[in-house]
Amino acid sequence: MSEARELRALRGATTATANTAAAIEEAVSELLASLIDGNGLSGAWVLSVTFSVTADLDAGFPAAVARRQPGWDGVALLDCQQMAVAGDLPRCIRLLAHAWMEPTRVPLHPYLRQAARLRPDRSGHN
Repeated sequence: MSEARELRALRGATTATANTAAAIEEAVSELLASLIDGNGLSGAWVLSVTFSVTADLDAGFPAAVARRQPGWDGVALLDCQQMAVAGDLPRCIRLLAHAWMEPTRVPLHPYLRQAARLRPDRSGHN
C-alpha cells in the first residue's frame, strides 16, 4: 500500500421489494454503491464482505451480485442466512465488510430503505 490505511469493519443493510432475483440484485447493487461511494473504496481496498439474508429471501445470492463489482475478483465473499427472530424486518439483506480506509475518514455504514429502522443513528449516513 502506497499510503497509510487502517483496517475497518463496515456494516450496512437494506431490504428487497420482493423475493425475486431482480429485486435482490437491485437492493444489493444500491447497498454496495452506497458502501463504496460513501467510504471511497476501490476493489483493491476491500478484503471481504459477508452477506446475511432473512429466510424469506431465497431467489438469489447477494455475493453473486457483489462478484460483478469492478476490481472485486480478489474479494472474499460469503452468503449466509440471518438467524430467525420473531418480528425481524422482512426481506432484509445485511452486510459486514472489511476494508482498508484512510485513517481520517469517518466510516459510512449505509442502512437503506426499510432497514433504516434498524439503525436510525446510521440511516442518515453517519
